Amino acid sequence: MTKRISKFKRFVMMNPIIQFFKFIYLSLKVLVIVAGGHGGTR
Repeated sequence: MTKRISKFKRFVMMNPIIQFFKFIYLSLKVLVIVAGGHGGTR
């Protein structure tokens, strides 16, 4: 079971497309948080 999980983790880490989407998702979340916290202060 642990071997399967580690193999899947390795596949996710070696996959650039998944990393790209994860980066976009994280940046979007940060943008939403910043926009919601500082909305209308410009």
